[in-house]
Amino acid sequence: MYNTDRPARAELPTSAQLRRSTLIAALAASVILVTVVLPSEYAIDPTRIGRLMGLTQMGEIKAQLAEEAAGDAAAAPAPAGTDAAGTDVMRRLDRIEALLTAQPQQGRATPEPAGSLEPVATAAPAPTVQAAANPAAAKPAAGRADELSFTLAPGQGAEIKLVMRQGARAGFAWASSGGPVNFDTHGDAPGQSTSYNKGRGVESDEGFLEAAFDGNHGWFWRNRGRADVTVTLRTNGDYAEIKRIL
Repeated sequence: MYNTDRPARAELPTSAQLRRSTLIAALAASVILVTVVLPSEYAIDPTRIGRLMGLTQMGEIKAQLAEEAAGDAAAAPAPAGTDAAGTDVMRRLDRIEALLTAQPQQGRATPEPAGSLEPVATAAPAPTVQAAANPAAAKPAAGRADELSFTLAPGQGAEIKLVMRQGARAGFAWASSGGPVNFDTHGDAPGQSTSYNKGRGVESDEGFLEAAFDGNHGWFWRNRGRADVTVTLRTNGDYAEIKRIL
């Protein structure tokens, strides 16, 4: 009735063969569990192979995000938008900007997929950042200056990029009001990408960003908290324009 051939009894696997196949599958699953699953999910790496493959770092980030979520759930939501909080943020930004002016530092900074770019409002060009007294320090950023603020709802992200030439430098200072954020400072161009710095649960960052190649270089922020967060960014340096990726 059916045009199929049934295997002969001699072609069927024996009990010993089945046991051997089961044992091999169990051993393979154990190896995958120890070398891949535990490092990437729980940052447990007894063989050290996970760290060589970059999996342990993934597990550490997941563990940190889980601690963030647990801390947010345990703590009562703090009132947002108070005058005291706004004053504190502006004071922190002024302190960071003063540090940038007095003593330039090397920029501390995966890539997100590039999307359609939309210009944001910019401020008038400001004086260049003064060079540090240390002769070994790199030349200060020069050119234009901008300041912008935006609000992130819980779970929301935003990306701001500077259009820069290779070797150009820009000073930056940003701070969040209402809670910490996760950030990734990176650069991208057709066929190229690089990561400068990233952090989890951070309220501010400052330094200098030096472009590794011609393209877009900047920041991605995400609010992992339970309340709105306002991020204020100040930049000053050698870049053609500043854009926000929606």
